[in-house]
Amino acid sequence: MRLLIALLAAIAALAAVPAGAQKWPDKPVKLIVPYPPGGNVDTAARIVAPGLQEALGQPFIVENKAGAGGMIAGEFVAKSAPDGYTFFFAANSPLLHAPIIYRRPAYQWDRDFSQVSSVSFTPIVLLAHPSVPVRSVRELLDRAIKEPGKFAMSTPSAGTTNHLLSELLQSLSGASWLTVHYKGNAPATTAMLGGEVQLSFDQVSVSLPFIKQGRVRALAVTTERRVPSLPEVPTFEEAGVKGMEGATFTCIVAPAGTPREIIGRLHAALVKVLAEKAVIDKFEALGAEARATTPDQFTGYLQREYDKWTPVIKKADIKAN
Repeated sequence: MRLLIALLAAIAALAAVPAGAQKWPDKPVKLIVPYPPGGNVDTAARIVAPGLQEALGQPFIVENKAGAGGMIAGEFVAKSAPDGYTFFFAANSPLLHAPIIYRRPAYQWDRDFSQVSSVSFTPIVLLAHPSVPVRSVRELLDRAIKEPGKFAMSTPSAGTTNHLLSELLQSLSGASWLTVHYKGNAPATTAMLGGEVQLSFDQVSVSLPFIKQGRVRALAVTTERRVPSLPEVPTFEEAGVKGMEGATFTCIVAPAGTPREIIGRLHAALVKVLAEKAVIDKFEALGAEARATTPDQFTGYLQREYDKWTPVIKKADIKAN
């Protein structure tokens, strides 16, 4: 009798799974990237796609849909069929902040998407040009408080994590500087190296060679613990400023309504891929940490990030031009 009951329960559970989910995937799967080829988000997608293909038996195709701060890609995925064949390979701003910054609520992260997992996290470092006569965060903030607007801070564009960290630091400290937006990370970095601006927040992966060459000075990292590649650089908390944690992340999310069985299967495959040494090494070469989280864990993380940064965006009146 017990065996019969168990068998009936299993049949009922199988019947409850949508037919498409039972055989998923049986055709190529798209990972929609909100930026052009070659950037960190695109690179991260191309690192994991081959492993997902091997694990699940179908091609995982990276498709770039750049524009509008990532909203073109986000809106495309949000409106896609929730059948497990279109996923958003997203990052901080396209997923959480772009609808607020662009004043166009075409989608909302917790309403229009189901979380699959994080993929990678990259720490950020506060940099000063060598011409700036400061060697610590405290010295910088003291000068920026006494002489508001004396320094200029570069950002890759309005609403990026780099920009939000700059606004948060000013809010927490009472310091003030000029913010200069560039069209991408490359021109922002060039401006910093050339002394066109004096300050920047940048990913450790991008800035590490310039720090080692002495072309920029690292003042603090935005992580809870010191970054192994910059062991001499303190965290912001060690430097006397609490609440300055932040990182750029990449992740995979699905259109809302995607069957949980598909999300679970993709999550399990991604966990295995991100545990492979070759994949870990590729992310470390980018200055990033490969790290999967459960859908529930990542949902909680996104909620905390949304609650932290939305007030910063609104207080600073950050909007796209």
